[in-house]
Amino acid sequence: MVGIVLVSHHVKIAEGIKELAAQMAMPDLKIIAAGGLEDGSIGTDALRISEAVREAQTDAGVVILADLGSAVMSSETALEFLDEEVRRNVKIADAPIVEGAVAAVVQASIGGTVDEVLAAAEGARDLHKC
Repeated sequence: MVGIVLVSHHVKIAEGIKELAAQMAMPDLKIIAAGGLEDGSIGTDALRISEAVREAQTDAGVVILADLGSAVMSSETALEFLDEEVRRNVKIADAPIVEGAVAAVVQASIGGTVDEVLAAAEGARDLHKC
């Protein structure tokens, strides 16, 4: 199954989305939260994100979802810390993090490829709430 990494500026946001998304995931799906900085302060850390990707890594790949612009930049930087073989199968979703995470874990849980999981996450951009 495709692993999922959730990148947020705040540890509680990343952990909360992980908890929510896990309710809809297969128990063995790897969902890794990479929120905040190591000292608990607000921010994102490319090294921490790259470690989360390694933890989430499977043969099927990894999809990263991020909350704000600099979280995306940190995720892009994190990819540079990975071996080319790992990096090749890691995708950063252009998606809302909560809705995208739920869609991604559902698609990953049913055995979707990394491109299908990415598409499910990014499809959440089109969800209307009212």
